[in-house]
Amino acid sequence: MVRHRSGSKTRSPLWFLVVAVVAALALVAAGCGSDDDEASGTDTTATGGTDTTATGSCDGSIWVLLPDSASSPRWETDDRKYFDEAFNDADVEHTIVNAEGDATTQQSQAEQAIADGAKVIVMTSIDTGSGAAIVDQAKEAGVEVIEYDRFNTGGSGGAAYVSFDNVQVGRKMAEALEPAIDDLGVDKPAVVMLNGGEEDNNSFQFRAGYAETVEARVDADEWTLAADQHVPGWGANGEGQTIMEQVLTDAGNEVNGVFAANDNLAQQAINALEAAGVGTIPVSGQDASAAGMQNIALGKQTVSVYKPIQDEAKVAADVAVALCSGDDFQQVATDYASDLDSGGASVSIIGIDAATGEATESAEGDGVVPYVALVPIGVTVDNMADTVVADGFRTIEEICTGDTADTDFCQENS
Repeated sequence: MVRHRSGSKTRSPLWFLVVAVVAALALVAAGCGSDDDEASGTDTTATGGTDTTATGSCDGSIWVLLPDSASSPRWETDDRKYFDEAFNDADVEHTIVNAEGDATTQQSQAEQAIADGAKVIVMTSIDTGSGAAIVDQAKEAGVEVIEYDRFNTGGSGGAAYVSFDNVQVGRKMAEALEPAIDDLGVDKPAVVMLNGGEEDNNSFQFRAGYAETVEARVDADEWTLAADQHVPGWGANGEGQTIMEQVLTDAGNEVNGVFAANDNLAQQAINALEAAGVGTIPVSGQDASAAGMQNIALGKQTVSVYKPIQDEAKVAADVAVALCSGDDFQQVATDYASDLDSGGASVSIIGIDAATGEATESAEGDGVVPYVALVPIGVTVDNMADTVVADGFRTIEEICTGDTADTDFCQENS
């Protein structure tokens, strides 16, 4: 494989395949046309997405199945873009589609991928049950599956799982929120755990990360737990705000911190807090979305966990190309880890149990799927410029709009 050049760096041949795979995957996920002049062939009949093909060293096609555009803006604004860039650069035939939250649609997309002769499917599932069924069906047809960002329990497991260390995501939230809550000076502050959807195995891992801190403080009689609730569909239809409104009603508005599992839920919690007239309190989030960065600059949100999606997507693309080419994808992933685009992430190869979704120290063993785990970064107002902005993941221009332009962060960094 051939790596592309980025700035003054010279990348290895393996990078080109990764980039190509990523780019192709991104096209399928977005469900819209590519900006690449070489992209061609738009087909939305059965996939609700874009079909872009190219000719490359991978003797076959790679499909990327994205989940929706409502639970988080990242799938369309970030993942699609990075997959598309990588696969186009590598000249790998690829298709990227988005199921828009419909498990039946995603099943149809998977069936079309199999029928079209895909060699590898990269999938972020709608829910773990339907995702596991797709994994098993694809494997029976001889198609390799990479479970991307979300793992699917209850099935036989794919060839690989590429994601961030999800427990560490929750820990990064707690690292920022714990001192912020203590600094309030409130006697036994009441906190809320506003978790992701139960249909997503990741939500339990994120919760496990921040629950370590919350439960220890509650057990020590230092904090109280006002609520611990999962939000269906990650609040894609505003469910998080409704739940948070009820929590505030039940607690008489006496809430002092919210462990929200992503920026979308953080925004919904902030909406409920503002509507109830509750002052600004520590709130966590995840995905380093533009809205999340604005909330942090405005002081409405304390932290968002930055999972450099450019790294995650490109590593997944590299693994997909390796699988398509018959190469050792674990070696590919670890080789690529030394050349990540972001300024802070890293990669390790561990394992994840196909039945329970729990991480294991080794990638070997019955029922264990190799887990290509990236390490996330907690972003606060103090390091935003040095992380997401320095990496080019977010720009000052997109953050510093409207009221945010008047914040200290924007005045200092514009």
